[in-house]
Amino acid sequence: MNKVKNLCGLYLRVSTEDQAREGFSLPEQKERLETFCKFKGYEIVDYYEDAGISAKTGNYRPEFERLKEDIKSKRINTIIALKLDRITRSIFDWEKLMTFLDGNDAYIDCANDEVNTTNANGKMVSRLLMSVSQNEIERTSERTKVGLAGAIKQGHLPSQAPLGYKHENKKLVIDYSTKDVVVRIFEMYYNGNSYQTISNILNKEQVLGKTNWRDSTITAILENEVYKGDFVHGKRTKHPTYYENVVEPIVSKEMWEDCQAQKKKNSRAYQRTLTYLFLQKIRCPRCNNLMGGKATKKKNGNVYYYYYCNDCKLNLKENVIEEYFESFINELVEYDSVVNQFFLPMIKQKFDEPKELLEKELDKQNAKLDRIKKAYISGAFDLEEYNAEKKIVDEAIYKIQSELDTTNITEELKFTPQDILLKRDINFINKVKLKNEYNERTKTWKDYTREEKANLIMKYVDDITVLEKNKFIIVDEVKFRESICRPCNELVEAGYIDIKTPTLFGNLVGQLRFSNYLPEEEVGKHIMRLRQYYDVGFEEAIYYVEDRVFYFNFLKDNRAIVRIFPMEDYCKIDPDIKMKEYRYGIIYIREKDEFQMQDIDSAFNYIPDESNDSVIYMKEPIPIEIGVKPVKKELLYDEDTEK
Repeated sequence: MNKVKNLCGLYLRVSTEDQAREGFSLPEQKERLETFCKFKGYEIVDYYEDAGISAKTGNYRPEFERLKEDIKSKRINTIIALKLDRITRSIFDWEKLMTFLDGNDAYIDCANDEVNTTNANGKMVSRLLMSVSQNEIERTSERTKVGLAGAIKQGHLPSQAPLGYKHENKKLVIDYSTKDVVVRIFEMYYNGNSYQTISNILNKEQVLGKTNWRDSTITAILENEVYKGDFVHGKRTKHPTYYENVVEPIVSKEMWEDCQAQKKKNSRAYQRTLTYLFLQKIRCPRCNNLMGGKATKKKNGNVYYYYYCNDCKLNLKENVIEEYFESFINELVEYDSVVNQFFLPMIKQKFDEPKELLEKELDKQNAKLDRIKKAYISGAFDLEEYNAEKKIVDEAIYKIQSELDTTNITEELKFTPQDILLKRDINFINKVKLKNEYNERTKTWKDYTREEKANLIMKYVDDITVLEKNKFIIVDEVKFRESICRPCNELVEAGYIDIKTPTLFGNLVGQLRFSNYLPEEEVGKHIMRLRQYYDVGFEEAIYYVEDRVFYFNFLKDNRAIVRIFPMEDYCKIDPDIKMKEYRYGIIYIREKDEFQMQDIDSAFNYIPDESNDSVIYMKEPIPIEIGVKPVKKELLYDEDTEK
């Protein structure tokens, strides 16, 4: 009986992990197997190479499939491989392969494992080796899962950072530059807006400079457990693993769950009727998680709002928080009014889109465009690829240039910190001298709707922490948004925004508007600009440091202090407060002083410009020509600019 000739197919496989771990490449395998076949006297019919593909169950290996087809057609009858795990690492797959080989009178011979399935003993040994191999794989997988679980619990999430987060030292942390977009999306959906409505709004406003917001994008954000601090690993597998509280949440668990429940409603027809002032702002005093919002409606129609923590079973009435805010909320309203009127262009653009960063990004995009052109010239791109790449960069350049143009226009408006100082003083004097007109034109906190109040809190407040003391809950800390606080604090330190300071007036407690040091020349210009509207007075007073008092004659002409400021920079010249006396400058208004312009609207809609800054200020008023700057936002642009 003639012996069957071994017609061999050399199966070569290496994954990237194998290459890194064991160091053998496809050429090295090929050389080894050719030597092995020569030694055995086998005839090599073909080579089958699967590069960079793992032998895990489910992975499609095109060359291995071609090898099996050649076995079926009797072109080859023996598979030659370096090791068993080159062919498969699964006992299940191995048994299927053994059945296939038996049915086609074919065999396997491995160079390193000394496995030969041409006899029963060889098949038994192969099964034992395969069991050992799979056991090692499963143990490695278990060790990997344990390590991965530990990493996830420490905030090292094996995924791309979603909107609102960023990777910092390999941990997922909140990205405060985009966090508010996520909060806004959840709040819009919570309040009954559909995916389509939300994406349309974001596209219309070009939020984050994008016009490609999609329903699917909004859905993915709303369904992502990361935003409530949790993470699901293997979400698309049969056995996903759920990890709780692994990152800092952007929204409360209650808000996230409510948004999931919202899917059961018709979001196009449903609109939530209740507005929570401090939604997503209050943290539980026990666990520090964000508290959800609820409300009860009484028979008399009154609605009572409160915030709750499901985990700690703790409730907090909204009016407790609002009462705390009342002490300074009108200051916030006044500041917001000034900001919206003309200060916003001066700080928002510079903080959110710094001109320097825009210019650097523009340079990067122009350099990228040059590289694309050179690549096209050198033949690396064909014309179609070049046009596609160029279009992307051109669009980026256009967007950045538009933002730069907006920033430049903002700078050309020439609103300055001095304008802030002036506007706040005019508002204060208007409140005293034009009380009825001021009250008619000025909205205070009590005049705001709940929606307006909620928007104001959303705009300025990051979060609120509260404490439990003797079974009562009190406000511990209000963290204001850095984008507002930082420029505001800088202006306070520079003397352009006043601080209301508690003061004793005999046996009465009141407040004085106190500013930090400003150079005398700036004080002079400020007084002269004020005198275009009101005949303000100025005098100096000695402040006795130890007693914390100074003398000012309130009774003379029935005076009211507009602003107080140090005449020298005592923070620098007397940091240890050793001096006994400071010199203060006092700007005041008298009862007899009236608004000097015929049109009272000017007192509220305009501020004096700096056209008269060459006039030397004196204690006595002097006739000057009136010049004004528009304050209303719609008046900031002329017709040519609008076109």
